[in-house]
Amino acid sequence: MKIVIATAVYYPMINGVAVFSHNLAVGLAKRGHEVMVICPSQTGKNYSRMEDGVKVQRLKSIDIKIYPDQINGVPPKKHFLGVDLPHLYYKNGLKVSVFPAREVRKALDGFKPDVVHVQVSDPIGLSVVSYARKKGIPIVTTEHNQPEVITEPLKLPGAVRKPVNALLSAYFRNRQSKSDFVTMPTKQAIDNLILSHGKEFKVPVAAISNGVDLSNFKPSKASPEIYDKYGISKNVPIVLYVGRIDPEKKVGLVIEAFKKARKDLPTAELVVVGDGVDKMRLQKLAADLSLGSSVKFLGRVMPPDLYELYRIGDVFVTASEIETQGIVLIEAAATGLPLVAVDAGAVAEICVDGVNGYLCQPGDINEMGEALVRILSNQKNRQKMAKESILLAQNHDLERTLDKFINIYKKIQNKSHEKGDS
Repeated sequence: MKIVIATAVYYPMINGVAVFSHNLAVGLAKRGHEVMVICPSQTGKNYSRMEDGVKVQRLKSIDIKIYPDQINGVPPKKHFLGVDLPHLYYKNGLKVSVFPAREVRKALDGFKPDVVHVQVSDPIGLSVVSYARKKGIPIVTTEHNQPEVITEPLKLPGAVRKPVNALLSAYFRNRQSKSDFVTMPTKQAIDNLILSHGKEFKVPVAAISNGVDLSNFKPSKASPEIYDKYGISKNVPIVLYVGRIDPEKKVGLVIEAFKKARKDLPTAELVVVGDGVDKMRLQKLAADLSLGSSVKFLGRVMPPDLYELYRIGDVFVTASEIETQGIVLIEAAATGLPLVAVDAGAVAEICVDGVNGYLCQPGDINEMGEALVRILSNQKNRQKMAKESILLAQNHDLERTLDKFINIYKKIQNKSHEKGDS
């Protein structure tokens, strides 16, 4: 088939949607399908090139200077009279295509897709859906967001957040209703966004994991060189966090919980892999808590070093409450790490309480700290949970995800042909 994947964020950006879109596109291309990804340009100009067997069509874009691009490092805050000034401007801002309809039309006219798969309701996604509907091309939509993902970082008061969330939910459902098939990463995401509203939704919906290439995430000992390269101590308990370091990820709670755990595990180290707008604040928090060199901020790390860093961990921890699935949780589980997470969003479908880790109440640093101690102080329990994590991760193998999406593409393509024949 000829498949178009439309997304607002794509490799080398690092976030859940970008990683999923890249894995899906490359996986489909390896299966012999012809794949085009349509996404914003990283230079601002329209260009296309082959990347990993995929034709990547990048459309004209502008910088949104109030948010970093998730590719370049976030610079330190500026100081004035000894006071940290807030980040109001980023040299390397997030790239956004504002009026892409003409470029989308030209790209799709040349490619002639059999099916389009839209990831985000940005201008590119909306333009691709509009084009496909006019041309009778089958549409698959994957909804990666929940309203809270957008409103949580804004810190809106409850009286404002509730109606805004309701409006966003209505918008997401309306956008999905324009498709021929809708997927979300978890059943809970479907329940929250569609089924809980009790209204008839006529488009087929299925829960399909974002998937992880398990060949890259395997339990084994990390190479000795990786410890030296990143200044990580050997033969001490390692608590690992991988992901964006933005306020909505609540990494500060992880640091505070780690501080609690250090009372029982004085040699333990917390390794934080990732970058974001909250990094400088968190470095100061670690210093204020007298954690010193026991907290390592490694910044953005790319494969293959990233695969090795997962292997240095003894337990993976996150305090995020907004995950629609959490690719990093699957990657950690596949590497054989027990998980400590919060009982919010769809995390419970990956971290099963008492089986491959512990689920804590959101915001409860005491419970998170105790969970870390329970895992790291009991080797037998940790090994048991590690095995359960590996087994659970098998359900999220990227190959299974590819099989399911290919079947959906074929199904809606056949249905489209039947309509055309009639």
